[in-house]
Amino acid sequence: MPPPGSRALFFRKATQLLTLAGPPVPRRSTALGELGIIQDGAVLTAGSRIVRVGTTAELEAEARRLKARPIDCRGCVLMPGFVDCHTHLVFAGNRLEDYEQRIQGKSYEETAAGGGIRLSAHRLRQASPRDLARQATCFLKEFAAHGTTTVEAKSGYGLDLANELKILAVMRRLRRMSPVEVVPTLLAAHALPPEYQEGSKAYLELVAKRLIPLVARKKLAEFVDCFCDRGAFSVPECRRVLAAGVRYGLIPRIHAEQLSRTGASRLAAELGAASADHLDHVTDADVCRLASSQVVAVLLPGANFHLGLRRYPPARRLIHAGATVALATDFNPGSSPTLNMQFVLSLACTAMRMTPAEAISAATINAAYSLRRAGRLGSLERGKQADLAIMAVSDYREIPYYFAWNHCVLTVKRGQIIYCRE
Repeated sequence: MPPPGSRALFFRKATQLLTLAGPPVPRRSTALGELGIIQDGAVLTAGSRIVRVGTTAELEAEARRLKARPIDCRGCVLMPGFVDCHTHLVFAGNRLEDYEQRIQGKSYEETAAGGGIRLSAHRLRQASPRDLARQATCFLKEFAAHGTTTVEAKSGYGLDLANELKILAVMRRLRRMSPVEVVPTLLAAHALPPEYQEGSKAYLELVAKRLIPLVARKKLAEFVDCFCDRGAFSVPECRRVLAAGVRYGLIPRIHAEQLSRTGASRLAAELGAASADHLDHVTDADVCRLASSQVVAVLLPGANFHLGLRRYPPARRLIHAGATVALATDFNPGSSPTLNMQFVLSLACTAMRMTPAEAISAATINAAYSLRRAGRLGSLERGKQADLAIMAVSDYREIPYYFAWNHCVLTVKRGQIIYCRE
């Protein structure tokens, strides 16, 4: 039963309703392409929850009894809101100089010499919490306008104790202010700060012994992450950081095998990480290990596109092996300045040969599993949170087909309309 006095909504006559309903397990292999489609579909919500899902005819009587507000979805696809499980939401300024230098032929590592993460850290240290929150709030409104209802957000542009805490405090403020759900991750081991260029040991000791305990005590983050790659941190260094996080109740995630093969994906499996992200350079053995684990393989093709790389994550190998595959934008100022998950679906289909159905599952239910929220997010099922989006297309395959469009006309979070196209 809905809570007393709650406002009910009746989404009716959807040309296609994508329920993503299924067993309470991540979607692997062929199950990744099963969307649970209902023609002439309807969803009835009350308060923050879904009351019932079915055809319009099946739900009309109950909708009348609840005096639900009807929302006509004719000619549209009704689907779960996107769950963006890898972003760097809070930053200052941009990295236009890096972008132009890469166009002129410089590599990611070459641009990092005078720009990169350290440039973003310099600009963030100069920015006020109010300015950071203001910019991030604008970004969150755009996420909602493109159909995203949940956003994981990493720190990592502070690179010292005070500024990492500043970012996480901004995220706490955003979690109170924004209707979009923000899931905080500590990524202090993102790059070596300029103050520690003689060696990483002292900085990692600061992160493991001072920052992580403080973040955990103040409940500023749920996850802990580490950038494990050439030019960043090694497997032993990341093991130390992530293990420290685990001791204090933070769930590990890891940037793995993006620029080179380091063994980071094996570390993810060893630690029982929630996700291993990027995975451009995984070996067949790495793929098999991920497939036999509970680690979600989060693929980020937006970064490959923006960096102009020819190599993309091996989505088909991972899917065929039975790994849990998710998609995310990797929204950040340096390598993936997009917050449009619909465009990421297009990249997944065209560049990584995922089917449209697989891409949608990867950006909803499997992404929710990577954030340990699949019990209430990622599919449209009775009792789950009413997070959904209406796309102005009559066939879900049109979402990635018409690439770089915004098809979203209405977004709902916790049963409340948070975006409506005029």
